Amino acid sequence: MTTSIDDMPKVMGDDGEFHAQDEAVDLSGTPVEAWVALVFFWILGITVFYQFFTRYVMNDSAAWTEEIARYLLIAVVFTGATIGVIKNNHIQVDFFYKFMPKPVARALATLVDVLRTGFFVAAAVLTVMMMLKLGSNSRMTMVDLPMNWVYGVCLLGFAAMAVRSAQVALFHRRRGYTVLERPETSMDDN
Repeated sequence: MTTSIDDMPKVMGDDGEFHAQDEAVDLSGTPVEAWVALVFFWILGITVFYQFFTRYVMNDSAAWTEEIARYLLIAVVFTGATIGVIKNNHIQVDFFYKFMPKPVARALATLVDVLRTGFFVAAAVLTVMMMLKLGSNSRMTMVDLPMNWVYGVCLLGFAAMAVRSAQVALFHRRRGYTVLERPETSMDDN
């Protein structure tokens, strides 16, 4: 099927001026994890700006900002990784699925879903075990706060990834295939 120039949207008006309209932004499908990641990201940005300001403008660097920025970056990563699980777009190798018989490919794709969910559950359990072992004695270096706050964010990230991974696995089961089997599809395709 070929598209002629007349079928394409017109951006140059008869008056010779450029005319373009943006589509309406719809954030209704944005998962809660994305909003949490955005909040952590903005707090991180404000912290880094404060660090820059105190170091280069005031010539008296706030020592706590580097440590807090590091922990905020960890929070952004763990909440952001959950978005990757929701969209099912983490790195994967689907090359060999093209050459496998369909039942074998389906079984392996299901195994991947189960193992991924199991990994996140195991990571959450190990994080809880580590937090219990550390107790409240482990403190941050510059700020007198418990390190378990940082590990708590990691725990919530792993728990959210486990729940979302189970949801993705159920979606794949209902749909009858995964993106490993049909890489041209996405989670939005039904």
